[in-house]
Amino acid sequence: MNRLQRSPDTAWLLVFGCWVIATVSTLGALFFSEIMELPPCVLCWYQRIFMFPLVLLLPLGLFPFDAKVVRYALPLAFGGWLVALFQVLLVAGWIPEQIRPCTQGVPCSEVQIQWLGFVNIPLLSFVAFSIMNALLVAARSRSPR
Repeated sequence: MNRLQRSPDTAWLLVFGCWVIATVSTLGALFFSEIMELPPCVLCWYQRIFMFPLVLLLPLGLFPFDAKVVRYALPLAFGGWLVALFQVLLVAGWIPEQIRPCTQGVPCSEVQIQWLGFVNIPLLSFVAFSIMNALLVAARSRSPR
């Protein structure tokens, strides 16, 4: 790879982009629950457990840049991606009734908000975690070794 592709500046921008997505997602989750008063389901809480620490963890690796931040952030992003994927499949009806995790409180398959006929909160979370995983993997491959 050439010098530009393995540049710490490129890796820094990718990690910064990941932090922006984590921050916007966290603010969005807090807006939905605290301002719009939509109670989160169990799977939403698990996704928050994976997302919220990234808002604090990623800046610690940005100032000054430490490529090792990816090592700590990627497992959180991947875990959140798995939970978000499960919820997207649950909402789509591909998960059987017997293994639905939300037996009390808000049902995890309930769609509280839907834009354009298909965009819902679980899909937004899945997209955010997918982009974050892609950015972190790209940052890892572009970090100087």
